[in-house]
Amino acid sequence: MIEIKNVRKSFNALEVLKGINLTVNKGEVVTIIGGSGSGKSTLLTCINGLEPINSGQITIDGTDVHAKGTDLNKLRRKVGIVFQQWNAFPHLTVLENVMLAPRKVLGLAKEKAEEIAVKQLTHVGLREKLSVYPNRMSGGQQQRMAIARALAMSPEYMLFDEVTSALDPMLVGEVLDTLKMLAEEGMTMICVTHEMAFARDVSDRVAFFHHGVMAEIGTPDQLFGAPQHPDTQAFLASVR
Repeated sequence: MIEIKNVRKSFNALEVLKGINLTVNKGEVVTIIGGSGSGKSTLLTCINGLEPINSGQITIDGTDVHAKGTDLNKLRRKVGIVFQQWNAFPHLTVLENVMLAPRKVLGLAKEKAEEIAVKQLTHVGLREKLSVYPNRMSGGQQQRMAIARALAMSPEYMLFDEVTSALDPMLVGEVLDTLKMLAEEGMTMICVTHEMAFARDVSDRVAFFHHGVMAEIGTPDQLFGAPQHPDTQAFLASVR
């Protein structure tokens, strides 16, 4: 499981996480919603160890992410993260992009890395795009390639940071369908999203962040159907 205990994070004088407590169990899908600047994306980068925290503790299967002796490279093999921008290598084909980390990080032979990459690209519906270069694909296809690239490392947890926010609205559905498929397969996921219908349909729990505080968390029925916190009520009224 992922355990987050009283985590605080500041950028200079600005405190963006103000004592976050959250436990995510294996197989659970938790989505995080809230306005811009509420700390949602920062929490994901702290979970992955990409950003240090000021105080508190984040553990993944008992390993303290921010302890001095923690091997973050090893830990990140267990925790995949996909960002808004897919950051593909333009000079590599789709297949080569997805093969790269298994070869360089896991040290796999070319044949094994290729087998894994083909499997994961097929998994996300890109079997016909193996030899294509990223700039010849739509944004939705490139984002699915980024998901396949993360899955190629065989992670136990996946973090998704507003993965549809940079996409044309016509392309959002294909990426959300991929996330729904992963959820149905039992992948443990934390998703920061602006897609309320997706959060309602896929989540085991939904957390609402407001000004660095987790103001409310509950099942989709609870949070969307009968929100308790006034800020949650105001936010949901503004996005409906």
